[in-house]
Amino acid sequence: MKYSYISPRKKNVISSDLQLLLSFFGITLSMLFLTYFFLVFKDYRFAQNTQEIIQKRAEVEAGIENMKKQITFIEKEVLLYERVNTKNTVLKDSIANLFDLVPQRITLSEASLLKNGLILHGITPNKDVYNFMLQAPLRSIFNRTYSSFYPAPNGWLKFVSTNYIDEDDMETNVTKSDKEEAGSKDED
Repeated sequence: MKYSYISPRKKNVISSDLQLLLSFFGITLSMLFLTYFFLVFKDYRFAQNTQEIIQKRAEVEAGIENMKKQITFIEKEVLLYERVNTKNTVLKDSIANLFDLVPQRITLSEASLLKNGLILHGITPNKDVYNFMLQAPLRSIFNRTYSSFYPAPNGWLKFVSTNYIDEDDMETNVTKSDKEEAGSKDED
């Protein structure tokens, strides 16, 4: 038995308007979640990049400190080299001056340089030649001069001359020479 003239329509639990509304909400929610996950990912990458940059900065600062230490070491080495070079030049000049002091009639067999003195071994024809030609210039340079003479087989005299500069005079001379060097560098 039929009570209706039309055939019944199929009814859905969710109407088409509700389906449209739910699909818009679903799309909107999925876009929000995707945006949220994108921002979380970007925040994670930013934090990771920040850590990498901090680590690289620490490495660069450590490298800079290492380079500063190396520069300081090299500067000290340069100063040491200059000091040694200056001392070598002074020593070379002193040795040249020493051999210029020795007259032709006196023969040196050995010369020993000490920190604060000089020891000479040699042969002289007699004491007078030694005293006037070598000992006088040595006395003008050194504070204390001692000489010993021994007869040589050929009739000449072997001598040992020990000459010393007092420590306080040596420090005064070094200070004066340092000031003179500084003054000459200022003039340049």
